[in-house]
Amino acid sequence: MTTSPRPPAGQAAASTDPGAVPGDARDQIRRLQHDGGSYRAIAAAAGLAPATVHDLGSGRRRPTPATERALSKVTSGTLCRARLDAGGSRLRLRALHVMGHGSARIARALGVREMTVRRLVRGDTPTVSARLRDQITDLYDAWWDKRAPERTRFESGAATAARRRAIAGNWCAGAGLDDDELDTPGYRPASGWKPATGTGVAPDIHPPAQPRQRRNT
Repeated sequence: MTTSPRPPAGQAAASTDPGAVPGDARDQIRRLQHDGGSYRAIAAAAGLAPATVHDLGSGRRRPTPATERALSKVTSGTLCRARLDAGGSRLRLRALHVMGHGSARIARALGVREMTVRRLVRGDTPTVSARLRDQITDLYDAWWDKRAPERTRFESGAATAARRRAIAGNWCAGAGLDDDELDTPGYRPASGWKPATGTGVAPDIHPPAQPRQRRNT
């Protein structure tokens, strides 16, 4: 009885399935991510560990026949939709820039990193969590027709920079957005940038402090 030689130490065994091409698994994972699936959601739908899906997607692990079959059965319809289309959130954030609310001020109000807001505004992030989408919607509802405060030279400079960015990007103000269509994937406003003075100055908003967890005694 003969046995197959074992791979050298530290080297993963290559798949014996002719159809298990490393790129196939990565392409499938990327397609599912484009449809809004996170590593955790894809793993849950495929019955795999999130770390396995992450390693397959990043190319750190080669697929086995079992992982190939599991991933091939996952479709956008079977995913647990942990993330949503970011189009509406992006338009809301851009509309706030028209009113002088820059990414840093928005990030402080949401309690998130400024880079998170910047990526959304640029359109680099195709999906967003339901929680962040709701936070952005609430902030937009409070600020969409209110100008950013300019109480100091710093605030005035930040507001001017945000408005200039909106002009350069031809971003639509809140008054030109259709609230009924905002969260429909692919929605685009009919108009571009127009000057907006608003109805007053926006209040400062600070996210609620996270409750401290009590240690078990």
